[in-house]
Amino acid sequence: MAFLKDFKSFALKGNVVDLAVGVIIGAAFGKIVTSVVDDLLMPIIGFVTPSGKKFNDIFYVLKPGKSGSMDYKSLTDAKTDGANVFAYGDFIQTVVDFTIIAFCIFLIVKGIERLKRKEAAAPTVPAAPTPTEKLLTEIRDLLEKKPQ
Repeated sequence: MAFLKDFKSFALKGNVVDLAVGVIIGAAFGKIVTSVVDDLLMPIIGFVTPSGKKFNDIFYVLKPGKSGSMDYKSLTDAKTDGANVFAYGDFIQTVVDFTIIAFCIFLIVKGIERLKRKEAAAPTVPAAPTPTEKLLTEIRDLLEKKPQ
């Protein structure tokens, strides 16, 4: 029973919930960035390259598949045929994905740090004195005025 109680207190701590939310948002953000890279950036970059292929379809056949062919139109065709391929285009695309995600996270963290600095630099307004503090201030002032 104590084990379940300890687990419940651990699972409901703010940090664990925050982490779970961060992981879920991060996964969704990763999908968005992957879509931007796959569907918007890489086709344009592929169009500009001399081969005119998408980066996913840039590969080198190390060993032909069942058909014995060394010439495949796409990486999917080569893998479907069972060819052993060196898919360096896929790797380049993954590096681009990572770079964009890392840059976006860097910008978010930098923005949060800037907000924290502004928050820390903001002057604190002194709290109004309590009735006890007012009374003590009056007593102090009276004692200072009293001749010795």
